[in-house]
Amino acid sequence: MAIMISKETFRFLQQLKLNNDKVWFDANRILYTQLRKDFEDFLEIVISEIGQFDRDAAQTTAKASIFRINRDIRFSNDKMPYKTNFGAFIAKGGRKGINSGYYIHVEPGECFLAGGIYMPSAPMLKAIREEIYENIDEFKEILSAPAFVKHFGNRIGEDKLKSAPRGFPKDFVDMDYLKYRSYTVIKSEPDSIYQKAEFIKEVREVFTAMTSFNQFLNRAVEEVER
Repeated sequence: MAIMISKETFRFLQQLKLNNDKVWFDANRILYTQLRKDFEDFLEIVISEIGQFDRDAAQTTAKASIFRINRDIRFSNDKMPYKTNFGAFIAKGGRKGINSGYYIHVEPGECFLAGGIYMPSAPMLKAIREEIYENIDEFKEILSAPAFVKHFGNRIGEDKLKSAPRGFPKDFVDMDYLKYRSYTVIKSEPDSIYQKAEFIKEVREVFTAMTSFNQFLNRAVEEVER
């Protein structure tokens, strides 16, 4: 089984970006099917690796984790029918679940590894903020861990509220941690590392570094699920 992403996958995605239409895709569908299967095989290895440090997240399959390449263009001005990347979200419940997890993005010039919870529902977001508020010292310790800082710096999201969210004291010293609309971490990666045998080691190291972050967020998920 593959322990890297093939150069052929990158070539296919580059060509798809230049020929993003059904005619070209249908002519190359057999190749796409094979490359998707290769990606699924790689994901099964990744899931097995994740199972060594996060058993809950590993309760899924490659097929349940990988995103469809077809774009939903019903409400979009961009009518290109296909995504120009391969992506997969590995978590309890797979890509359709509500849990925090681990994401792999394959796109020429835009590769990255990521994790956390992106744009959670209002009840989920409130629960996450409450978990942080009530356990702020633990949360800050997770964010300051050397391995976490090495891979993600101090960024845990991008979109933030301008003021304190409702229901929390405005004089809370660490209010900035409660303003995020998503709680995610991202590490950009060069295409070259994806195409080398040591890529699986990089995936293991990066995902291990975000495990405590994911498990902290999933405590809030469990509260909402009850």
